[in-house]
Amino acid sequence: MRSLFTKLGRQSGYKERAIRLGTYRDLAVGFARTGVTGYGGGPSTIPLIEYEAVEKYKWVSEEEFGEILALANTLPGPIATKMAAYIGYKVKGSIGAVVAILTHILPSLVAMIGLLGFIYSFRHSPIVSGMVQGVTPVIGFMLAEMAYRFFEKGRKGLGVSRMLLFSIISLVFTEMLGLHPGILIGAFLISAFFIAARKEKAAASKKVIMQRKENSL
Repeated sequence: MRSLFTKLGRQSGYKERAIRLGTYRDLAVGFARTGVTGYGGGPSTIPLIEYEAVEKYKWVSEEEFGEILALANTLPGPIATKMAAYIGYKVKGSIGAVVAILTHILPSLVAMIGLLGFIYSFRHSPIVSGMVQGVTPVIGFMLAEMAYRFFEKGRKGLGVSRMLLFSIISLVFTEMLGLHPGILIGAFLISAFFIAARKEKAAASKKVIMQRKENSL
């Protein structure tokens, strides 16, 4: 009987270990794909990371992904690696963050080192120029599609008037005044924190007043 329980315990341990390794494998494969196929830098990889994290593996919800994107914009460094670190940490802690960052960076780094000399030698070739021009509209469409979904979430959460107001303010400060997007996002986050704290304090005060009235009756 004891040997049977020992065997069952070993089997369950093997299954748990396989599940853990499978999650690390999914992190590695998912973020390796985003690193290799993310032509054009950080912004172009955002829709790819969203597909892997939200739709394919369901590590985070669409709402949480929007929050991660906003927070990543307020921190220094490349946005794709910051998002990889956050999602990897959420899924598998510190080791998951390291796996996500390394698998996102290393494949593209190796490919860049290996192909850089070849591409540089053909930098004036119309074929290479056509490849770049062909990829650009795809990246633009992916970013536009993601922006539309963010506008829809903003409309549902804030209403049309506030969403348009904040969009115009963002456009003026970033494009006309040259303010860094991270500073603007940080200002919005701090403002939202104080507004939420004030509302919570007002609700708590109102609740105390109502309780006093009930006790006096």
